[in-house]
Amino acid sequence: MEGSTTESTHGSGNTSNQDENRASDTDFGPSKLGTKVYWEDAYQQELETFKDIGDVGEIWFGEESMSRVLRWMDKANIPENASILDIGTGNGAFLVELAKHGYRNLTGIDYSPASVELARNVLKVEDLADIPLKEMDFLNCQGELRGFDVCIDKGTFDAISLNPDDIKDGKKLYVQALKDALKDEGFFALTSCNWTKEQLLDRFSEGFEFVQELPTPKFQFGGKTGNSVTALIFKRAH
Repeated sequence: MEGSTTESTHGSGNTSNQDENRASDTDFGPSKLGTKVYWEDAYQQELETFKDIGDVGEIWFGEESMSRVLRWMDKANIPENASILDIGTGNGAFLVELAKHGYRNLTGIDYSPASVELARNVLKVEDLADIPLKEMDFLNCQGELRGFDVCIDKGTFDAISLNPDDIKDGKKLYVQALKDALKDEGFFALTSCNWTKEQLLDRFSEGFEFVQELPTPKFQFGGKTGNSVTALIFKRAH
């Protein structure tokens, strides 16, 4: 679900205020950003632009969001043959970067047909057409996704959290789908601009162990310091 935005918040900014960190799951309302119609329209436009001028579109949270995860993968010694799932692959840009980094057991999924077609076109141009892409709703994958060493999400959980029709159930289904997709002790790299670290730790407390927080840009506003983006690493517990 890579989209056309840069490294800035489009939801509730992640501040360091303790009360705000403990806010409930309903501290921001539903949005069209949580609907399949929105993403299909967005990727259809990006697909047409790519076919016209070869522009893959902007990178969700900016290129640094990919470099940040790649640096962690280097430090964590994730092997090049690790099976890696890109959840909400969007234009496939992260798959391209992972492949350039040496990773060769990659899979991308997205529930938007236009996204999958765009990603296929992008990968073909990069001579990476052999990377599997699947048109699939992660919340309803019926157990098809299993055995991954690493799952990566940049913005998909955010979008699911904004779905006006399925806010609470969607988040629960996401956690269960993630449990099913990851091997025991497999890693989950999550980048979010809607949720604070504390909220995410609470959401993924069952079935996952917190590994570390990745450094992200900080801002100051009204005497408070916080992050516009939160990037966390979890491990699938036994």
